[in-house]
Amino acid sequence: MKFFRWFYPGIGIKRWVILAAFGLGCMVVVGLSAVKTMSQHSVLLASFATAFLIFGIFLVYTALKNIVRIFVRALMPAPSEDLANLVYQSRKRNFLARGPRVVVIGGGTGLSVLLQGIKAYTNNITAVVTVTDTGGSSGRLRDELDILPPGDIRNCLVALADAEPLIRDLFQYRFEEGQGLKGHSFGNLFITALSMVTGDFEKAIRESSKVLAIRGRVLPSTLDKVTLVGEFADGTVEEGETKITDARKPLKRILLRPANCRATEETIEAIQNADLIVMGPGSLYTSILPNLLIKDILNAVLECDAYKVLIINAMTQPGETEGYTAYDHLRVLVSHTDPHIVDACFVSTQLIPAEILERYRKTHSHPVEVDAAKIREQGCEVIDGEILRIDTQVRHDSAKLAKRIIDQYFEVLR
Repeated sequence: MKFFRWFYPGIGIKRWVILAAFGLGCMVVVGLSAVKTMSQHSVLLASFATAFLIFGIFLVYTALKNIVRIFVRALMPAPSEDLANLVYQSRKRNFLARGPRVVVIGGGTGLSVLLQGIKAYTNNITAVVTVTDTGGSSGRLRDELDILPPGDIRNCLVALADAEPLIRDLFQYRFEEGQGLKGHSFGNLFITALSMVTGDFEKAIRESSKVLAIRGRVLPSTLDKVTLVGEFADGTVEEGETKITDARKPLKRILLRPANCRATEETIEAIQNADLIVMGPGSLYTSILPNLLIKDILNAVLECDAYKVLIINAMTQPGETEGYTAYDHLRVLVSHTDPHIVDACFVSTQLIPAEILERYRKTHSHPVEVDAAKIREQGCEVIDGEILRIDTQVRHDSAKLAKRIIDQYFEVLR
């Protein structure tokens, strides 16, 4: 029986339980003595009873104090942390467990940036991640071992991780040399090895989630081996995410092959139960849309009652959205899905320094123009704000963006 495990050697509880029992025994003796004292009016018995009462209380107090100390030490995450911090972390977990149910749809670095901010408001996070990557370490593993590309999933796991920084750094470590190893990240190899050991890519993600102690969960949009197909404005066609972006030609539309791929049940259930669905930030054609081209996912998003938002990128992306305005991002999303796919678009109104803009201009990337009136004509709200982090690059600030999204969500609930 599980109860008797408490008395295994080495736990250190037996001695204190025995001491507490002895103390209670002393107090029972006091009770019996008190009855006799009342009948005999004996001063000696009264003194004896008082002494035993004090002694019994002392023994019980000592035993309980040490039993509590054993439990506290066992629950402490690290010797350096005190009880106050343990209580604080417990209260924080309880608070986050009551947060809104958020589903974030996308891929690439944009999705992981948002997840870092969102996890400060809720533990009820589901990241639905695209599995069409054909470049870098993920592409090599996909081609050589016939598995789903793990790179975007790895980034999301690390973004949601509560593990020690060393573990997070280990998962992101990329080998810079070594025949066959160069260019691979440790996290990609870890997930790949787990999927081969377990024979199940989903289980490999779940086990990796435990290692990283993540808040929420990360799910592939499909377990089918899918390929992204791009049709360009000039009528040509390319297959594979990398070839599509490398073509540097205006895209007409993208498709998934096979078109009848299915989403996982867990993904559909998460969307159906969501309070808030966030699409992006990230590459419009190769990170956001591939998830929504899966009919199961699109139908679930359209049918659920969640507040649905699209995060418009701050800069245009060479090979995908050159010359696009904010409305163009929404227009493309709607043309591939449905006019009611989003309720609001989040855009940046933050000024970008001229020297940064010049650097981006050399790579044919420019700030996305916010044509708010056209977006509103589509029936969507426009939520603007300073949500960028600008250093050597222009990217969304995870904390600012997450706060703006959560604040807007609660504003809509009022």
